[in-house]
Amino acid sequence: MNIFPQTLVRIFLCLFLCLFISAIGISPQAQASTLYEDLGQDAGISRIVDETAQQILNDSRIKDGFKETNMKRLASLLKEQFCVLADGPCKYSGDDMKIVHEKLGITSAQFNALAEDLQIAMEKCEIPFSVQNKLIARLAPMKRDIVTVK
Repeated sequence: MNIFPQTLVRIFLCLFLCLFISAIGISPQAQASTLYEDLGQDAGISRIVDETAQQILNDSRIKDGFKETNMKRLASLLKEQFCVLADGPCKYSGDDMKIVHEKLGITSAQFNALAEDLQIAMEKCEIPFSVQNKLIARLAPMKRDIVTVK
């Protein structure tokens, strides 16, 4: 039994498949995207943060806590922070979360309300649920630095 023709056919099929895949541009690197890209990069993150700010100001559970807040500055810092957390090309210029929030008396209920407002904003911006979950998962550890009232 001569296996040479079978081996030759297999090699030919492998080469053909490799050439076909490279011709249509499928590669693991080409398909992988960062959370930053999935959120829509700077423009997408800006839309999400701007919509979140609107949600916060309309949320009776937490809007009073933002009366004295410079919302324009807060939005700018949130955009930086989301960009950094999403592996984007940004630098966060704000202060440490624990220091900023230590005297604000924020409860878990308030933190959760803001997280809900963010999720509503992402829905309005048509961010896929799986992408929303990735951002929320990266933000969640901040709860221990932000919530000061047990």
